[in-house]
Amino acid sequence: MEIVNNSMLTEFVLVGLSAHPKLQTIFFVLVLWMYLMILLGNGVLISAIIYDFHLHTPMYFFICNLSFIDICYTSSSVPLTLDNFPRVRKKVSFPGCMVQMFLSFAMGATECVLLGMMALDRYVAICYPLRYPVVMAKGAYVPMAAVSWVIGLVDSMVQTSLAMQLPFCTNNVIHHFVCEILAILKLACADISVNVISMAVSNLISLVIPLLVISVSYIFIVVTILRIPSTEGKHKAFSTCSAHLTVVVIFYGTIFFMYAKPKSKASAHTDNQDITETLISLFYGAMIPMLNPLIYSLRNKGVKAAVKNMLGRKIFSDKR
Repeated sequence: MEIVNNSMLTEFVLVGLSAHPKLQTIFFVLVLWMYLMILLGNGVLISAIIYDFHLHTPMYFFICNLSFIDICYTSSSVPLTLDNFPRVRKKVSFPGCMVQMFLSFAMGATECVLLGMMALDRYVAICYPLRYPVVMAKGAYVPMAAVSWVIGLVDSMVQTSLAMQLPFCTNNVIHHFVCEILAILKLACADISVNVISMAVSNLISLVIPLLVISVSYIFIVVTILRIPSTEGKHKAFSTCSAHLTVVVIFYGTIFFMYAKPKSKASAHTDNQDITETLISLFYGAMIPMLNPLIYSLRNKGVKAAVKNMLGRKIFSDKR
């Protein structure tokens, strides 16, 4: 197969659901609706946290960052997906593909590290409640969030730069909705061992280590909660970290299911496998950012009160 220098490659073709045209209209409406809900839900959550000074605490500061990441992550990929749905030839320029890949990878890596930082915050809050205001002062939680962003952006810059230097074959078809880095690496006509090693280091830093931090933190949290004598005290302590734990389980569970599940080699099951992977990709890319504001607000009286105060009590009283 002829090798084409990446400087001469002007575009990629995104397959998406081209093999299932009947599903494209359904997916277009579904993805558009989910994207609007993501913008609305996370936008309201961010605004409520900024508006109510009672929510100016480390936990809500991290939640605000998480919501902003979700908006940026979906905005880096969903508009491209929606734009390509009606097109017969779903193409994206080489620079546009690299930019989209950089943004989505950066937001994903940042969210992984941020979830680890949030676990540390919950660990201090549950295990050392009296020292919490001192330990988690502004001089601590702001740098923690900043470190998450720096790691995510630098990590993505490294991976994107390495991918851009690869030569690509005449096959420029990406079997995905968006410019996903693993799908792009499969198109390279060169040794990608450096990219593989770099990705392994990236996964260790932004995926494995945060997961270990989360696991160890919650081991200590569970031990501390079990030592609380009253049932009410246990319930109150667990409720302060239940939302974060729910987000972690959904987020990491989807990642591991996407990348750790065995691939079917039977051609008869190829179409069903492609549809399944598409649904999982959609869930990871849009469903999770849509669920996050609901998870953090449905059982949170502080957020509910802030939203009511921000939007006006009259709107809510009229609906009762």
